[in-house]
Amino acid sequence: MQPVPYRFFSGTCREAMSFYARVFGAEDRLQILTVVDMFPDGNRPDGMPEAMPDAIMHAALPIGDGWLYASDDPTPGGAPPMAGVNISLAFPTEAETRRVFDALAEGGEVRMPLTPMSWAGLFGMLTDRYGTRWMVQMEGAG
Repeated sequence: MQPVPYRFFSGTCREAMSFYARVFGAEDRLQILTVVDMFPDGNRPDGMPEAMPDAIMHAALPIGDGWLYASDDPTPGGAPPMAGVNISLAFPTEAETRRVFDALAEGGEVRMPLTPMSWAGLFGMLTDRYGTRWMVQMEGAG
């Protein structure tokens, strides 16, 4: 069994997941299902909140050997800000580590710049423009 992070967005799921697909070179592997795709007849399960027909019910993006799942949160007020958890990624080269870190950081907030660490050649933390928190590192000790 492998845990899979499931990220909720407040109406920006398609935009965010398309951005991640570009960053990770997986545009052709991004899977997106809207409310209409999932419930074409309009009959939703009891207790399921109403959502716009083009809201994302489920998105799946392969990243390396793992997955990132996501959807738009249809509850009133939308998804709360992401807190208490980060998505951690490790890359084999400095160039790829820096490329991904810089791409995710664009328009976001760098919480810790990429820095050599005892457990990783480089390690840094950021919150991207969609509010997703990331820890990015280069494999191997620094």
